[in-house]
Amino acid sequence: MYVILMYDILIDERGPKVTRNTFKICKKYLTHIQKSVFEGNLTELDLMKLKSELNGYIRKDKDSLIIFKSRSEKWLNKEFLAIEDDKTSNFF
Repeated sequence: MYVILMYDILIDERGPKVTRNTFKICKKYLTHIQKSVFEGNLTELDLMKLKSELNGYIRKDKDSLIIFKSRSEKWLNKEFLAIEDDKTSNFF
């Protein structure tokens, strides 16, 4: 499935550590496209692993994390209004 993930971490005394760990976990599974936004294709199992790892750091009373899911990237239209930096269009 195609996933877009974005997060907001409250900046307090623990905020930098939570932000750093959240970023590292997301980067392990998805492509970093903008500040706290990631996208990519994941299996159901990988999505479960990602959410499980993030649950160890995201503070449910202070932070926000949103995951949008779609069957495939082809069902999503992307539109760039400024700098076009489509990092997911690079195929090896």
